[in-house]
Amino acid sequence: MFEGVICALITPFQDGRVDGPSMRRLIDYQISQGVQGIVPCGTTGESATLSHDEHREVIRLCLEHVNGRVPVIAGTGSNSTAESIALTRFAREAGASGALLITPYYNKPTQNGLVTHYRAVAEAVDIPLVLYNVPGRTAVDMQAETVARLAELPNVVGVKEATANMERASTIRALCGDKITLLSGDDATFMPFLAVGGHGVISVSANVAPAQMAAIYKSWRAGDSKGALRAHDALLALNQKLFCETNPIPIKAAAHMLGLCGPEIRLPLTPMSDVHREPLQRILRNLGLFEQVATAGK
Repeated sequence: MFEGVICALITPFQDGRVDGPSMRRLIDYQISQGVQGIVPCGTTGESATLSHDEHREVIRLCLEHVNGRVPVIAGTGSNSTAESIALTRFAREAGASGALLITPYYNKPTQNGLVTHYRAVAEAVDIPLVLYNVPGRTAVDMQAETVARLAELPNVVGVKEATANMERASTIRALCGDKITLLSGDDATFMPFLAVGGHGVISVSANVAPAQMAAIYKSWRAGDSKGALRAHDALLALNQKLFCETNPIPIKAAAHMLGLCGPEIRLPLTPMSDVHREPLQRILRNLGLFEQVATAGK
């Protein structure tokens, strides 16, 4: 259902508040450069530090500005099942195309607990759901067999697998077949993920390099594996640098360097260390992203 390059949208702030004009500018830039979807209020959107009112504000603002140009998959996951249901219900009523639900963090539920959690959301809200597995952040790893159990639910349509584990992706595909869409949660291994049967990526890098990320997918879909590899290689330095510190610290810095938004980030995250700034700026320049952003804004 959801395929291609889907941007994990950052949440711009100004003076402690959501910066609507910058968010609109980011959305227009990404859509003009070929992304096939947008995810507000995911990990990259600093959802963990958004108030409930801000969470709803960001989803609503994104949906209004996208205005049907691409699908919007709203991040609505929480470590509280009741809260996940409430946010997912809001996303559906606001007109979201789907909802992205992270595995409940900190609680460390069992695999049966994960099935029960997701089933509760799926039964409460009739909207396409994308599971989100990122054990490095949540301390719980959703196993391939668990994904297969959840794929039997009619409105569970995809999984964002953010482990960079191609064996895991292959196992999910083998167990689920066409019942579920496989989305990568790791930019640097997007092309290998496609090679083992993946359908797309929910991308951090697409905030600043949407055309370049889209080029990987377009080449692969066209049967041009060498072209996809060239696009992959061209982005490798950026994809690595954007995770030199905790996401979204580097991508916020990169977006600020390109004039897409301000540098503000919420505690306990802090601005990117000075040692990484010049190398990141050099990578952005080598990719022609300053010119790309300037041209897109005309």
